[in-house]
Amino acid sequence: MQTTTKHKLGTDDGARADFPRLGNRYVLRAEETAGRFALVEHTLPPRSLAAPIHVHEHEDEFSFVIAGRMGAQIGDETVEAGPGELVLKPRGIPHAFWNAGDEEARVLEIISPGGFAQYFAEMAPVLTAEDGPDLEALGAIQARYGLTMDRDRIGPLMEQHGLEP
Repeated sequence: MQTTTKHKLGTDDGARADFPRLGNRYVLRAEETAGRFALVEHTLPPRSLAAPIHVHEHEDEFSFVIAGRMGAQIGDETVEAGPGELVLKPRGIPHAFWNAGDEEARVLEIISPGGFAQYFAEMAPVLTAEDGPDLEALGAIQARYGLTMDRDRIGPLMEQHGLEP
């Protein structure tokens, strides 16, 4: 396994690929684990949707809550997790996640295999463009990563869980 040049990573270390309402900090990239997994820290503002209903063709995700409360829908099941709890989001199962509380949430996301973590770096400039997101570019990136997203369920999901627009 290839390792990082550092043996300790501080709280401000690691490249960022932030979305408008989802902070993304790379803790370990796939190239540092021979592709086996990546570790990304997500920060979510209170009552915000991090990702609408979507399906990964190739990856499993494991969300370990560090602070705050994370809500998730995995298939037909809705769960809420707090500090020290782990949420499993298997490939092939539609899922979404959000901040279920009134304070910032921090989540460590293990992605396996790890190549999908690069998705955040590719999506960030498209989602933060001054003219607004280019939906065609978003679709192309999602297709490249084997990700399908259900945009029609964003509104109902936000309403159901009291999330901020």
